[in-house]
Amino acid sequence: MTLKKYNKTNFHKHTFCEFTEVDSASIPNIDWHYKSKSGSGYCFTEEGVYRISNHWGRAANCRWRLISEIKNLNQKERIGYAKWTDFYPNNETESFFYVEVNFETKEATFQHKNNPNYDGKAFLRNASETAKVIRQIKEILESDTWAKYLDFDDLEQLRNEIILKLIQTSTSFAEIKRSLL
Repeated sequence: MTLKKYNKTNFHKHTFCEFTEVDSASIPNIDWHYKSKSGSGYCFTEEGVYRISNHWGRAANCRWRLISEIKNLNQKERIGYAKWTDFYPNNETESFFYVEVNFETKEATFQHKNNPNYDGKAFLRNASETAKVIRQIKEILESDTWAKYLDFDDLEQLRNEIILKLIQTSTSFAEIKRSLL
């Protein structure tokens, strides 16, 4: 399978990308080549694109994430950079996405199957199925009401087992719970 090549003419059409936050002091004389209707600025290079914006996540038909030390990204303008090779195809129907969980921070997020870190173990889903599984995982991580009628010795171990099943299989949360009754 040949990967689509992205550049300044097509990167904004149905793509997924993770931009890395850049300190504006490191690029003091940046020339913004394009400004979108929503106010985001873009500077194109041979290797990739800088984006300055106060909104990240869903941008029109794209899913663009800013990797940053700061948690609440929206409201304040931030600059991100991504190489053209960091853009992957995105749409609502194809199974492009998998779920990642950080058990320490109790955070669940999604990643694209073309990401070089994808190990092939996580089950691939479309965007809405992925969002549903992430909501379920957050419920499992943040509450214990879902475990009310289950018989278990160690809640954390049970959480981890259920979450791994959700990530690695197509088995639903309801089916997993039924199997534990």
